[in-house]
Amino acid sequence: MKAGCSMVEKPEGGGGYQFPDWAYKTESSPGSRQIQLWHFILELLQKEEFRHVIAWQQGEYGEFVIKDPDEVARLWGRRKCKPQMNYDKLSRALRYYYNKRILHKTKGKRFTYKFNFNKLVMPNYPFINIRSSGKIQTPMVGN
Repeated sequence: MKAGCSMVEKPEGGGGYQFPDWAYKTESSPGSRQIQLWHFILELLQKEEFRHVIAWQQGEYGEFVIKDPDEVARLWGRRKCKPQMNYDKLSRALRYYYNKRILHKTKGKRFTYKFNFNKLVMPNYPFINIRSSGKIQTPMVGN
């Protein structure tokens, strides 16, 4: 692991998201995990401190807007230990998800994307409840 870069491990129990094993790509070193971009975006969307950078669109199911594309790219680059990351590279990675129908660009709205929760969440996350507001609720485990 490169100095100054934090490796994100799969969360163990407790609060927050608990994504299944397929949500992480295995790295070359055994036992380590690597987060995928869509998962990282969901993490940012759930944290109050990033609302000025990325946020759910009001009234639109699963739609979010990247308010500060350079900052989102910087955060993604820091997570991936790639200091040269920029929004052009990040958006290229987002376009990869179009064919997989994980998310798509919202036409006519700059820096706005929409998750296809029917494809992404429902079959793979039976424990996540998506409200019509686009907000995600997870039940507390062990309560």
